[in-house]
Amino acid sequence: MNTITLTDSQKWLILAVLVGTTMLLYLLGPILTPFVLGALFAYLGDPLADQLEEKGLSRTTSVVIVFTVMTVFVGLLLFVLVPIIGQQITSLIKSVPQYVDSITNTGIPWVEEKIGVDLSGFELESIPEMLSGHLGEAGGVVKNVFGYLGKSSGVLFGVLANLFLIPVVTFYMLRDWDKFVEGIHSLLPRQIEPEVSRLASESDLMLSAFLRGQVLVMIALATIYSIGLWLVGVKFALLIGLIAGIVSFVPYMGLIVGIVIAGVAVLLQFDAPVLPLALVAAVFGVGQVIEGALLTPLLVGDRIGMHPVAVMFSVLAGGQLFGFFGILVALPVAAVLAVIVRDIHKRYMRSHLYDTDRTMIATVHADEVGEASEVIVDEIAEADAGESEQLTKVADAEIDDQSQSDPDTNA
Repeated sequence: MNTITLTDSQKWLILAVLVGTTMLLYLLGPILTPFVLGALFAYLGDPLADQLEEKGLSRTTSVVIVFTVMTVFVGLLLFVLVPIIGQQITSLIKSVPQYVDSITNTGIPWVEEKIGVDLSGFELESIPEMLSGHLGEAGGVVKNVFGYLGKSSGVLFGVLANLFLIPVVTFYMLRDWDKFVEGIHSLLPRQIEPEVSRLASESDLMLSAFLRGQVLVMIALATIYSIGLWLVGVKFALLIGLIAGIVSFVPYMGLIVGIVIAGVAVLLQFDAPVLPLALVAAVFGVGQVIEGALLTPLLVGDRIGMHPVAVMFSVLAGGQLFGFFGILVALPVAAVLAVIVRDIHKRYMRSHLYDTDRTMIATVHADEVGEASEVIVDEIAEADAGESEQLTKVADAEIDDQSQSDPDTNA
């Protein structure tokens, strides 16, 4: 591993650049959101554009195809899926009183009879009123937001500008993505370029393992769970499937959460829940088999992705520090930091701070190698000297023979 040597002035310069960049991002966070989203979409679409280029298409044509597919997908997501989810959430809130009555009159007595625990202290009757109050507050907030947008032309213009900027930034960054990467690479100081390129490559592998791999696995599992629960006849199948798919980046979390929520929904919905419960378990079992045998090997492979705890912490910390902009940049920053920490860990494990004996052994071994090299060099030098002396004797003998034969030739 190459060792980078920096002077004190270079170290202070790098620290000043990092601090200044962080402060600038914090101040410009509100207006950077469309640019970060555009860069994120460009990062996701660049491998597909590169593959189309390898098949003989021009960069512009490849970008137009990828951009069109991404636009259609996002459009369907916003205009088809989001309204359905909203309807299911509204229906769920309206059904809460019925579910509370069922739990109060059937579920709690059954638990008290089987377990022998007094659950009379649970006040479930207040849940519908609480949810209705929050729903009314949410509706009032939405009305106030739209009213404010209608009255304030500046805010409305800002929202529309962001919606317009995201696809524009995505298209142009996707088209010139390789040029951006080459430009940044050419600006790196030659002394640190190999090390920075290696760290950037490892960060890209880690980030792509999550964004281009794990996210696709989550989408596929959400689709499988939603369709399966819909075929079983479970209410709110799409909502439950989405929740299980989203939390599936934590191993087995999607399976556990999905079975628990879907199981409760089946118990509240069906009078004879045995068969539906078995079918729900089968749906999630099939999803786990497909994930382990097909989705994860195909989409993620053996790439080392980000740890689930690191993902959750980075998203929450980014949102707390920088708001929505922080949520967007949390994963890329976390990937880079994870690679840097891993590199520091490797250096530490090979340093004398971790194992002095290992360092001494390595030093002794290096000294032995050096001595052996010196012996080999001396032997080569002696061999060359002997061979040179022998060639000199042969040449002198040939000269003597030639001088002795010259009188006879002249005669």
